[in-house]
Amino acid sequence: PWCPMTGALRVTSCGKALSLAVERLSVRLRMALVPYDGGSVAALAKLHQPCAQFRLAGRSLRISQDWSRLGVAAVVWDAAVVLCMYLELGHMPLQGVRAIELGAGTGLVGIVAALLGAQVTITDRQPAMGLLRSNVVANLPPDLQGAATVSELTWGEGLHRYEAGGYELVLGADIVYLEETFPALLATLEHLGAARGVVLLSCRLRYERDHAFLGLLRHRFSVTEVFHDAPTDVRVYRAERRGRAEPEL
Repeated sequence: PWCPMTGALRVTSCGKALSLAVERLSVRLRMALVPYDGGSVAALAKLHQPCAQFRLAGRSLRISQDWSRLGVAAVVWDAAVVLCMYLELGHMPLQGVRAIELGAGTGLVGIVAALLGAQVTITDRQPAMGLLRSNVVANLPPDLQGAATVSELTWGEGLHRYEAGGYELVLGADIVYLEETFPALLATLEHLGAARGVVLLSCRLRYERDHAFLGLLRHRFSVTEVFHDAPTDVRVYRAERRGRAEPEL
């Protein structure tokens, strides 16, 4: 079957397309914004589909993916879906909230936040800009196109282009993976988040370094696990700036 969003053929079996993609995996990993840790052939085939479909925020969403050009940075991972599910629960009202998504990849989380009422800046590195913009245009109705802005952001670089403390909500799905990025990511979170703002991070804790990042985060923020999706083992963490008198844990 053909994907109506891209006109490309869906991957329905391992076949030649999947074999070729596996051969290219080591190259694509260098471009990854999200770690890839293997898995079944069926799971790999799913990631190679040019479109992923979801029912979220009361709408049917069709998210374009682009493994062949951008690798694992441009597919929808479980952490993004779980964070969207958490936003749907309404524990944090989003109407009118100024939000920013980091390492957005396909943009699913930012799109859902906009559908739920937030004013969202959806960011990633330059290679992802085209995919992000196309997904926003395709999945937000005309009256909400102005609720989401796509913008290039490399953590720790050019932060002066973004208002310091200008965002009440900072979102990130599966962005904790490379230790060398931790200082830049922490600096970016501190720069963007409002004094009374909230950071929501979703991830599967795969390695010791993932736990180490949470430890670093707790030095600067009060961190609480607020949601755990057992089937995927993805957890959502809420982080808020510490008060001056609040001790570190």
